[in-house]
Amino acid sequence: MADKKRGNAPQHMSSSDAAITRDSLYGTLPEPTYAGVTSFMRRKYTQDLDGVDVVVTGVPLDTATTNRPGARFGPRAIRAASTIMAWERPYGMAFDPFDKLAVVDYGDCYFDFGRPQGVPEQIRKHAFEIIDQGPALLSLGGDHFVAYPLIEAHVQKHGGPLSLLHFDAHSDTWADPDGRIDHGTMFYHAAKAGLVDPARSVQIGLRTTNPDTMGFNVLDAPWVHANGIDATIARAREFVGNNPVYVSFDIDCLDPSYAPGTGTPVCGGLTSHQAMAILRGLAGINVIGMDVVEVAPAYDIGEITALAASHLAMEMLYLYASRSSA
Repeated sequence: MADKKRGNAPQHMSSSDAAITRDSLYGTLPEPTYAGVTSFMRRKYTQDLDGVDVVVTGVPLDTATTNRPGARFGPRAIRAASTIMAWERPYGMAFDPFDKLAVVDYGDCYFDFGRPQGVPEQIRKHAFEIIDQGPALLSLGGDHFVAYPLIEAHVQKHGGPLSLLHFDAHSDTWADPDGRIDHGTMFYHAAKAGLVDPARSVQIGLRTTNPDTMGFNVLDAPWVHANGIDATIARAREFVGNNPVYVSFDIDCLDPSYAPGTGTPVCGGLTSHQAMAILRGLAGINVIGMDVVEVAPAYDIGEITALAASHLAMEMLYLYASRSSA
């Protein structure tokens, strides 16, 4: 596969549609950031998974929200924002993740919004059909409920329980009857079902009251602010160890000044810099799946929420490319 690497790929495009016209799945090709097909980071738009390492897919669901709707438009907004930085690897990365990983944009998960009770199974099936062919999955939400069927698919593929590396303003572990579709309860059900192991998981950035932690390790936003990035990285590493890790990032983990475009903003959150630095500092953990959720562009200002989400998604790709086994 060496002939597909960036060194032998053309370095300039003659059109603004690399998502359609690129030959190699590797490398970063400069093209006008303001034009062309808005696949994630200008990766090839395809459902052919031959030789693919990571698939990016959208899950445009927002009917599980408890406050402001609109996250169904999140995948489109994140893709559009990502094109602004698609001409070169993000600053400070030791390598371009696209030199190591063949990444494609698969498009969005289809589900029948008129039959809401069937949506979780459609998401799980969509995810499993992708990862069962070999690639890892980076999912763009959508509200945070989508993480539940995504985790189900990953446990079906990799076994469980998984460690959950969870960035959020909310614990999403409020007790709830089985069968409800709610973006504030899915990790309660994930723990109860044995999909994730709370003792080997960590929730970062929380700042809403829920007395029952269900055994999850919590580094809340005040703790992160008081103890700093390096301490947060060290503690998170201790908690997840070498266990397979699913990374789930609710954009409302960021303070509303950095991410106003979300459904349930809470003041006092992390900065974009803190979140990106924590993710980058966790290089080497055993990541097996990833998502970025809850971007609601109708409430955004100057695309700053979508931009933050696209940068965080790139940090996740860097994290995946930096696994000890990579």
